[in-house]
Amino acid sequence: MGKKHIAVAMGGYSSEFEISINSGNVVCDALDKNKYEVYPIHIMEEGWYFVAKNGTKHPINKADFSFDNGTETIKPDAVFNTIHGTPGEDGYLQAYWKLLGIPHTSTDYYQAALSFNKRDCLSVLKNFGVRAANSYYVNEGNEINVEEIVRKTGLPCFVKPNRSGSSFGVSKVHEMEELMPAIKTAFTEDSEIIIETALVGVEVSVGVYNNGEEIIALPITEIVSENDFFDYEAKYLGKSQEITPARISDEETETVKKEAVRIYRLLNMKGITRSEFIIEKGKPYFLEINTNPGLSAESIVPKQARETGMTLTQFFDILIQNVLK
Repeated sequence: MGKKHIAVAMGGYSSEFEISINSGNVVCDALDKNKYEVYPIHIMEEGWYFVAKNGTKHPINKADFSFDNGTETIKPDAVFNTIHGTPGEDGYLQAYWKLLGIPHTSTDYYQAALSFNKRDCLSVLKNFGVRAANSYYVNEGNEINVEEIVRKTGLPCFVKPNRSGSSFGVSKVHEMEELMPAIKTAFTEDSEIIIETALVGVEVSVGVYNNGEEIIALPITEIVSENDFFDYEAKYLGKSQEITPARISDEETETVKKEAVRIYRLLNMKGITRSEFIIEKGKPYFLEINTNPGLSAESIVPKQARETGMTLTQFFDILIQNVLK
């Protein structure tokens, strides 16, 4: 039995590409080198490349996702997908790998596309009785009635691009006159917008993954932002505290984990996902689910995995073994 060839896909075409490169590099470092030959694959708008240790870029043949490693042509046995945003978190690459018959660690293309679209995902989950904030949808070109929006969501409210990550383009609006500028900001990231009531409570984040047939929730992380909400600065520039395990009651912990696992099942997910909730008066309200959550050393999911006593090497191994079987 030779080593399995694992391509670690990173980068992407969105504002999140740098964050993804960090995640990808962490995965490359952590994967068990006794079991796997690991290949960092940069998927960028300017091209797709295997980047060798000496920095040489070898182009990917998009016909079968193969590449030259300097001595031979490699066709990966599996892809470890760490791309946040398009085209790795919204279903495009998942569908492409499926067509090529290459297994990958992320969820399937339809589940990826559905969950990447916050509005569609909420619509599906609300039908299953999942609690979420009141929301109002706006598309570019729609006439915007500020009074009607505020009647539906109240103030303060959040204005978010429908399909974007890392809180790019998100604003918290306290006064009616802030609403139009916030909508303009969100339109810089997406032509569809979601406006939601700002829930008041404890924000938590929980990773859920499958180990074969078993679905497991990781310890919960509580997010305390120094800024008005968990925005880009809070996420990446240290303007927040992330506390694992969360300082919530055992009962709330149980409720959140159960709901996160239920949502994973309802959406028919695979691999590692991370769901965000606000616990208001003891009840979890669902915000969103990420199907390719950040995996860099300071990201939430790696902290949760370590809290269970697993190393990242062990955790990532489970994700790969899931798809190699």
